[in-house]
Amino acid sequence: MDGRSEPAAGRGRMRPIPLLLAALVIAALYALLFERERLGAFAGADLAAGRGEPSADPALTVAEEEALETAGGVAVVALRSEARAIVRTVRLRGRTEAARRVTVMAETSGRVISEPLRRGASVDAGQTLCRIDPGTRPAAVEEARARLAEAEARLAEARINDRAARSLSEGGFASETRVAAAEAAVRAAQAAVESARAGLASAEAELARTVIAAPFAGLLETDTAELGSLLQPGAPCAEVVRLDPIRLVGFVPETEVARIAPGAPASARLVTGAQVAGRVSFVSRAADEATRTFRVEVEAPNPDLAIRDGQTAEIAVSAEGERAHLLPASALTLDDAGRLGVRVAEGGTARFLPVTVLRDTPEGVWLTGLPEAADVIVVGQEWVLDGAPVAVTLREAAP
Repeated sequence: MDGRSEPAAGRGRMRPIPLLLAALVIAALYALLFERERLGAFAGADLAAGRGEPSADPALTVAEEEALETAGGVAVVALRSEARAIVRTVRLRGRTEAARRVTVMAETSGRVISEPLRRGASVDAGQTLCRIDPGTRPAAVEEARARLAEAEARLAEARINDRAARSLSEGGFASETRVAAAEAAVRAAQAAVESARAGLASAEAELARTVIAAPFAGLLETDTAELGSLLQPGAPCAEVVRLDPIRLVGFVPETEVARIAPGAPASARLVTGAQVAGRVSFVSRAADEATRTFRVEVEAPNPDLAIRDGQTAEIAVSAEGERAHLLPASALTLDDAGRLGVRVAEGGTARFLPVTVLRDTPEGVWLTGLPEAADVIVVGQEWVLDGAPVAVTLREAAP
């Protein structure tokens, strides 16, 4: 009977090994949840002292290694950084465009009597492009001049008669009716002169329309009208373009348009690799209905006419400068909320500061959101939390 009761008693006693494991798990959870900062400080100090573990930054100097070994608290390396002014740019995709372009058209009808100029030819302002057969227009001009001369002679005669009538009227030898008739004759003669002058001006303008000239210096984009062709009013004679200066046209989104101002320096790189610099000449005040973007124009010199109309260009417009810090990308870290930032050393303690990345360069990243001067932790920032005491070794910033 006693032999049968022994197994039941053995089952009633607990083994000591599960109790020990449970105690160890509870102690580990307590340490992770409530003693996180102390563990981080201990781990950082242990790592900085080089107890058999590799250094967090293989680029540490010998002096920094020695400082880490003897430092108290959480040993970190900080970079003393000062804000610098940088120029931000707004980048646009655009194209080149002729500064001026016009299709010169005929204003009168007639047959072309001039030899054509070929496309690509350079023309000066006022140079004849097309000449139309004047026909009877020169004779009409001479006739208008004769009518004007006759009207002016009649006006002179009417004025003489008017003066004579006034003199006789003052001496009592002419009636008031004669004086009034003389004045009326003068007014009629003046009207005839004005009409004759208008007729002469019209005849001369019609004759001048037979010569079609370039309105400005540029290049012919098309051949001029062929010899013997018949032109009617509104028919094209030639197309002239001006490529110096060249115009760079881009479209900026509404989120960036406020940063671009007329007169701002700009540059552009063409698909051919050519580069050109100029200044902003126009910023649209109205957005495109389809794209909600604003037109931006840049004028740039093109004396050798190497840049053509319609080439694709990447335009960079200099915007208002900002002050920022240049730091190594390895200094960036995340806080518990997932915000991007850096940790700085202030008064012997660590502090997290959120930042905004402006530009990524081979030398580092440009950041805003920091004070004018700050000691940014670049080694050990992952091992400290806000308020944790730190022993700082400063590293000089690169020039």
